[in-house]
Amino acid sequence: MKVLDLHCQQQHSFEGWFASEDDFQSQNARSLVECPFCGDHHITKMLSAPRLNLSGASSSQEQQLVSGAAAPSTDLATTSAQSAAVVPSDVHQQAWLKMVQHVLTHTEDVGGQFAEEARKMHYGETPERAIRGQVSREETSALLEEGIQVMPLPMPAAIKGPVQ
Repeated sequence: MKVLDLHCQQQHSFEGWFASEDDFQSQNARSLVECPFCGDHHITKMLSAPRLNLSGASSSQEQQLVSGAAAPSTDLATTSAQSAAVVPSDVHQQAWLKMVQHVLTHTEDVGGQFAEEARKMHYGETPERAIRGQVSREETSALLEEGIQVMPLPMPAAIKGPVQ
């Protein structure tokens, strides 16, 4: 099993698990690999360091490396800087997923009837409630022009199931 670090054109980073490098290339060529955050199918593989097993290392060397005693300060600074550079993107993605989970949990999915249901609530024909669904850009503009407050929320196909 190959675990690859991937990203889309919007620079969202995520992992993909594939049987092999060829499996990833094949799926990606057929646009089967999709960004879980935005649904983009233009996916590229990021550089990642392989895990190396050093069977020749002595146990005292291993202990020093684990405790950090043998690691020079420049390596620690580099590691910290790399970790800090990853955090904003990860935090943004985690916050977005948390928000999506909240919307999915606390709204009723009315599907393609969104515009009709939003209008019924706006004009007092049905009680107000939190809803979500699908509308075109033109329908969204029409709802906004009528004074009906709506907010587009891109939902890629991968999010339609439970968010983890």
